[in-house]
Amino acid sequence: MIKINTSIKPADLNKKLKRFWELSEQKIHLIEKNYDSTKGSPVFTVNGRYTTRGWTEWTQGFQYGSLILQFDATGEKALLDLAKRKTVEVMAPHVSHIGVHDHGFNNVSTYGNLLRLMKEVKIAFNEWEKNFYELSLKISGAVQASRWTVTKSGGFIYSFNGPHSLFVDTIRSCRALTLSHCLGHTFQAEGDQKINLLERVAQHLEATARYSVFYGEGRDAFDVWGRTAHECIFNVKDGNYRCPNSQQGYSGFTTWTRGLAWAMCGFAEQLEWFDKAQHATGLPNKHAIVATMTKAATATCDFYLENSATDGIPYWDTGAPNLNKIGNYLDQPADPFNDFEPVDSSAAAIGVQGLLRFGKYLQQHGDVKAGDKYWQAGLTVLNTLFDEPYLSVDPKHEGLMLHSVYHRPNGWDNIPSGSKIPNGESSMWGDYHAREVALYLQRIINNEPYYTFFNIQ
Repeated sequence: MIKINTSIKPADLNKKLKRFWELSEQKIHLIEKNYDSTKGSPVFTVNGRYTTRGWTEWTQGFQYGSLILQFDATGEKALLDLAKRKTVEVMAPHVSHIGVHDHGFNNVSTYGNLLRLMKEVKIAFNEWEKNFYELSLKISGAVQASRWTVTKSGGFIYSFNGPHSLFVDTIRSCRALTLSHCLGHTFQAEGDQKINLLERVAQHLEATARYSVFYGEGRDAFDVWGRTAHECIFNVKDGNYRCPNSQQGYSGFTTWTRGLAWAMCGFAEQLEWFDKAQHATGLPNKHAIVATMTKAATATCDFYLENSATDGIPYWDTGAPNLNKIGNYLDQPADPFNDFEPVDSSAAAIGVQGLLRFGKYLQQHGDVKAGDKYWQAGLTVLNTLFDEPYLSVDPKHEGLMLHSVYHRPNGWDNIPSGSKIPNGESSMWGDYHAREVALYLQRIINNEPYYTFFNIQ
């Protein structure tokens, strides 16, 4: 389990943050120079070069959102100008994409970040530009909300696999639906029926907490406090839950750690939104939903701490079949170069934001002891991530964060010459989320406005 550094402070990472942003800008320019965009969105690297992999188009927003985050952190205006141009040129299909659940990944990372910068007066105010960003976010959230499956107790945004499928990932992408509600959008169906977007936000959060997260309460033989299932399967005829499943993890009865990380981050930032946003006050059962999310965030963060290596980096799945061959892998730092199972730095890059945000949330709500634990754990993970062997210092490697895993069961990840498992590669989501948490921490160090996805009005 993670060995928490209880003395590290945010400012102690200043030097690493400076180096991080310098390397980040180099990687951005490498991709813009070398990547052939006619092949589709860049997804992950092979031998240090970004490549694509057809499944769904869910990573392009991370590519151009990274430019926006880099501008936010460093003030490099040329990157902002490029991000604006690319958002206009290529992101529109993502706004109206009816085949995916990933709207928060693509559109909040681009249109949402640009609108946030305007609200924060980091870019010049322009009425028509603001309207353009707002309309894009309104429609994106409504399209996401239209992918709706009704269950016995509510409903959920279904994944690209179909109406039977609830992905744990979607809680982080649910930001699109949240922002559409924040912007006052009216979502209508047949007969001009008005669909309450806030209710759909709440129901999706409840479904994820209830079905995707386990609490050691005897749900099945593998029910452990805080473990998550990547996918939950429902009978779409009667709305009943049927079983856990996994697309990218080892099984439905083990925990794919990137799915765990999506839950940690998603619950934490939605708790922040419910706490701060006036738009959430119209929900009759708000306090019950907050309690449900708090329990889910606590459980998933605890599971992460218990099932990561001592330096805070997790292996790709806590039930991966060859972990036992590594020895006492949870009692030592993670080894991305072992012969048996890969680590996943992208899970750490996503999950660490959950640790930090949830820690701060608990501190602000009087639970200082627990809040300090998660906060210090988050800083411990960042101290590892923002250094070698995870930070990519090779000037020819296009990725920023090394040792990310995409789809181990499908065998999509590159295994370098001389290795027996995937290692040394990067992913668009891992690089983006590392930039996002770096910006989050930098703003705290510099006493800048607290970074949230919903700071748009």
